[in-house]
Amino acid sequence: MVKIDFGSINDSFNLASIKAYVAEFIATLVFVFAGVGSAIAYNEVTKDAALDPAGLVAVAVAHAFALFVGVSVAANISGGHLNPAVTFGLAIGGNITILTGIFYWISQLLGSIVACLLLSFVTGKQSIPTHGLASGVGAIEGIVFEIVATFGLVYTVYATAADPKKGSLGVIAPIAIGFIVGANILAAGPFSGGSMNPARSFGPAVASGSFADNWIYWVGPLIGGGLAGLIYGDVFIGSYAAVPAAENYP
Repeated sequence: MVKIDFGSINDSFNLASIKAYVAEFIATLVFVFAGVGSAIAYNEVTKDAALDPAGLVAVAVAHAFALFVGVSVAANISGGHLNPAVTFGLAIGGNITILTGIFYWISQLLGSIVACLLLSFVTGKQSIPTHGLASGVGAIEGIVFEIVATFGLVYTVYATAADPKKGSLGVIAPIAIGFIVGANILAAGPFSGGSMNPARSFGPAVASGSFADNWIYWVGPLIGGGLAGLIYGDVFIGSYAAVPAAENYP
């Protein structure tokens, strides 16, 4: 049972919500600056050599650490989405309204764009690396890679942060979320780029002026995030029943 709620302007445009949008902007900027910056730094120290195993690990770790920090600093204000696919998945499960989610998307995209423009400026106009498919990987394969990787990410968000029964897991939610992103970059990076995040792909595309294959990093992550929201948010969380008042439980 999908629990999508469009919402109202009063709920989506008040002081608390504006603070949430600013928090999403800042946290996404921090995440993308470190993530894209790590790729630029790799190109700088290797003089634009092809990505090797050590470089892949370094970029994956940088994204994992940066996302852990970004989620942590925004969690108490906005929930720490930093990703339109996460926002969409949470909207499917009824955790955020569509209207508020749209403002989250705008904040996330602006944060990513500003981060990439700043990187271009502080690195002396070095090229901003964009996500793209590896040789031999077609659009369908790339989309499936992104669907599966993003499903794992948003499913982890639900299990560790959104589930009302998460208990002590909520304390380690940012770590788990960072870990799954780092792991998925190791798995998908050499093939689809391992984006899992439309904002993470859109900012570099804007800064570089190259939108080739960018649609893949919208379609795949949004499908994956939506599926995770549907399965965990609507099937698992939606099936929770209140404890009967007459029963005693330890």
